[in-house]
Amino acid sequence: MPGLSSLSLERAEQLSSQWKGTNFLGGTAKNFIDGEFRESTTDKWIEVLDPSTQTLLSKVPETTHEEFESAVEAASKAFQSWRKTSVLKRQRFALELQALIRQNMDNLANAIVLEQGKTFGDAQGDVLRGLQVVETACSIPTLLMGEKLEVSKDMDTETRKVPLGVCASIAPFNFPAMIPLWTIPMAIVTGNTLVLKPSERDPGAALLIAELCQRAGLPKGVLNIVHGTVPTVNAICNHSKIKAISFVGGNRAGQHIYDLGTKNGKRVQANMGAKNHAVIMPDANKDQALNALLGAACGAAGQRCMAISVAILVGTAQKFLPDLIERASKLKVSQGFEKSTDFGPVTTPAAKVRIEGLIASAEKEGGKILLDGRGIQVPDYPNGNFVGATIIEATTSMTCYKEEIFGPVLVVMKASTLDEAIALVNDNPYGNGSAIFTQSGPIARKFETEIEAGQIGINVPIPVPLPFFSWTGNKASTFYADCTFFSSLTNVLQASFLGDINFYGKGGINFYTQTKTTTSLWRSDDAIVAGEGASLNMPTMK
Repeated sequence: MPGLSSLSLERAEQLSSQWKGTNFLGGTAKNFIDGEFRESTTDKWIEVLDPSTQTLLSKVPETTHEEFESAVEAASKAFQSWRKTSVLKRQRFALELQALIRQNMDNLANAIVLEQGKTFGDAQGDVLRGLQVVETACSIPTLLMGEKLEVSKDMDTETRKVPLGVCASIAPFNFPAMIPLWTIPMAIVTGNTLVLKPSERDPGAALLIAELCQRAGLPKGVLNIVHGTVPTVNAICNHSKIKAISFVGGNRAGQHIYDLGTKNGKRVQANMGAKNHAVIMPDANKDQALNALLGAACGAAGQRCMAISVAILVGTAQKFLPDLIERASKLKVSQGFEKSTDFGPVTTPAAKVRIEGLIASAEKEGGKILLDGRGIQVPDYPNGNFVGATIIEATTSMTCYKEEIFGPVLVVMKASTLDEAIALVNDNPYGNGSAIFTQSGPIARKFETEIEAGQIGINVPIPVPLPFFSWTGNKASTFYADCTFFSSLTNVLQASFLGDINFYGKGGINFYTQTKTTTSLWRSDDAIVAGEGASLNMPTMK
């Protein structure tokens, strides 16, 4: 296999020489336990390969049982003091961290391009959306304010938000910086400690963030990072000292974590699968709508849980289809550091095989492949996991519609009316998000009111709320599946979200805290200073 390109090698050498937690030149990723980057003693290692060349970047450990226990114990011990740390000190940590992330945004983006395959610009966006959560966490003194009311004479009832204890976060491969930053600041500024398991496919960004937390003054043990696959996930779900779990990823893993975690009495939030639809009305701004569709479908090679994977062309908007195909055919696919690249490879060879298999299934089931991205050849990168932009005309009965493809594939469907389009969207079991493109206020209002997805965009293709709001994906239904990764599952939810409290924003604060209510009685009649009666006069010097 060829080595890294000159563009990648330069950045891999720079990162490997300047950061302690990982290596991008064939070395190892470290555990981060009790404030130290520690080499694992495991005999099981997972290779992280550059998705553009298959060059070995690093080896990730399957964290041992003893190492995992050390991480939880460090978090548990740190919680005893961190919970008592003033909210102003916790705010200071968030302020320092946001400044350090801004200063190191390019380093974080470089790590993402190398391991995950995004373009450099898209990787910067990954970091920025996580940074915005850190910035929101800087307002923690206001966010944690409680309530107080005199409920009876001399009797007050007050509520305050207090931390849960040791929490855990399990992050996916598609947003190596953003998702860890959904949880690290929110868990920590609310007074908790955290054990984070980044994806074993691209843990580099999370390890860089851990080092930035150190530089920001975070005490040892407050944040710990472990690695691995099913054994580590199960250890998180079963450990009695872990009180809450945040998860972002696929349906099978998500349901397993939700079921096992809640069975063990933990609070769990699980953001899972999606099949996001965009409805294009005849009066839509054509250029805006088509460009937005392609960006939302193919950006990050379609590996976003909020990607638009289905476009519904209503009425005469069906005439937009030839232009959509033409524009998609011009998108440049290449390595993420190459200039003018629109999107890069998918993360693994297995992902590429799966995506191409779903494209092939459309043809077998009677669909029309209007633009075929299979077998694309990318100059200088013959071994990359590349899939070109693909457009398929399909029906709701086809596999390519029913399954989340997680690649640069847009399924196109047709509807005669807005009502027909809304019914089609609402019949889908997923509910992360949906969008409409129109210049009509009444049409937009009808869509917003009747659509059942949790996050709605009006002329906005990826309506992910900024972090002073909360993530609000929803919906779930059950289907039968052969689960090989988590073999105990037979009935798997087709769900976008499991749990009661959402990510970041006010939802995030509520997830990482519990409410304590105090009712106190201090009788005014008892306000007597020794030697004299109570005085209600204005205090004066005597």
